[in-house]
Amino acid sequence: MFSQTWTRPRRWIYLLHRWAGIFGCLLMTLWFVSGMVMLYVGYPKLTPWDRLQHLPTLEQQLPYLSPGQLTALDIGSVQRLVLQATDGRPRYVLQGADGKRAVVDALTGKVAGSFSTDAALRAAQVFLPGVPARYLGSINEDRWTHSRGFNQHRPLHMVQMDDADASLLYISSQTGEIILQAPLAQRRWNLVGAWLHWLYPLKNQPVDNVWSWTVIALSFVCVLLACSGILVGIWRWRFNGRYKSGSRSPYASGWMRWHHLLGLGFAAITLSWIFSGLMSMNPLSVFSANMSPNLAAYTGEVSDQMHLNIPPDALLRQLHLHGFEAVMLEWKVLDGQPFVLARDQADRTRLLLQDKKTLTILPQWPLARLQKAAQRLFPYPITSSMSLNDYDNYYYRRDPQAMMGDASRHLPVLRLTFADPGTSTVYIDVSTGEPVLSLDRTERTGRWLFSLLHSWDLAPMLRHPGWRTTVLLLLSLGGLALSVSAVVIGWRRLRRKLGGSDSKPRSP
Repeated sequence: MFSQTWTRPRRWIYLLHRWAGIFGCLLMTLWFVSGMVMLYVGYPKLTPWDRLQHLPTLEQQLPYLSPGQLTALDIGSVQRLVLQATDGRPRYVLQGADGKRAVVDALTGKVAGSFSTDAALRAAQVFLPGVPARYLGSINEDRWTHSRGFNQHRPLHMVQMDDADASLLYISSQTGEIILQAPLAQRRWNLVGAWLHWLYPLKNQPVDNVWSWTVIALSFVCVLLACSGILVGIWRWRFNGRYKSGSRSPYASGWMRWHHLLGLGFAAITLSWIFSGLMSMNPLSVFSANMSPNLAAYTGEVSDQMHLNIPPDALLRQLHLHGFEAVMLEWKVLDGQPFVLARDQADRTRLLLQDKKTLTILPQWPLARLQKAAQRLFPYPITSSMSLNDYDNYYYRRDPQAMMGDASRHLPVLRLTFADPGTSTVYIDVSTGEPVLSLDRTERTGRWLFSLLHSWDLAPMLRHPGWRTTVLLLLSLGGLALSVSAVVIGWRRLRRKLGGSDSKPRSP
């Protein structure tokens, strides 16, 4: 009775694997090929430390305006105030609470409109000094600029550089910042790498629900295909006894035999990669945080007057006396305390605070001060606090070519756990005072189901990148061989169904 009841579902599993496999394995072949490319060549990006490395040092002798003199701007409460010289001339970049931005000449106070072609060319030649530059035009979005992080910079200037890498630079029309560097070789490899792996040919805008649900649906079908293949492969394998050919597989030779053996060997890793790729899309927002940290409460900022109103030249002179040459100054507030965060070309930082009339320079915040401010991140008490001098399973750094390779992960870092329903964990960079990572229970689950299964990014594996890459490459080659064998079998089956000829005899 049980056997008869199970016969029909089993038959449907066979049919699902046979017919879904014809199209699904084409997609899986594409994913394996592009995934192997991504082990060595990542999607074009410009990391924060690379951007800082190319910024010019801010000169001490210039007659800068102080933040208090920037009063004629209609952008509401200033949430972010930065001084840098992306095109060689020092400018303030101000951002309001609503995201609205303004750029002001730091010497004259003149408000700049959108950055022109000439300004973009100057910024490009500051980024790569002495390299000929050619302006290509302005675009809103192309295949390399889908990221939502670029929305505040659109439209984007494109400048082609005549350097050894034939770099294509994308420059913000709003701030003049270089936001992306895409060398020619990297762009070419990406046509069969990340751009293809993420099915970006189907994506038309930074937030594209059609693309998202297309990827989710295709991934889900391939998960079912892999699961059905595992079941079929096990059912067809004789653990006790052999077929007439003497083999434990019913297929004595040919592509069917190779597909059966490769499936038994590589189906599990193939399933884990397809499933984790599906999880990367966060279907139905299953891995979204239930509660986000209250950053406004953490800073304690209440008005524009909270910014440290000291002329930049005075700050730069003090930094120079301490052997620090800044390329960026950012006016910030922490726990109601105004301060300036300075960065140099090596991505080192210094904190400038004023106590009464004394200017103090610190390499990092006292931990007690950070923990006091962090109590306002959530309306729940802190249950544990620890200073980390090494990375853990959630706070770690990846190689630049990795998908998350542009995330700044400085050490030491303060790790705090809260008693909220999601037991949120927050990591605060002690050199800047910024909460750089927050994860609740659902986000931590997503980390294991996506990052671990897809990238094998546990600390012991990341400490041996050569071995890790070699193992991933060998497993990918096995998955590719499995997918290619399915493509060949599927093509032959379609030819027979469509009335074509096939010189090969049908396998049992």
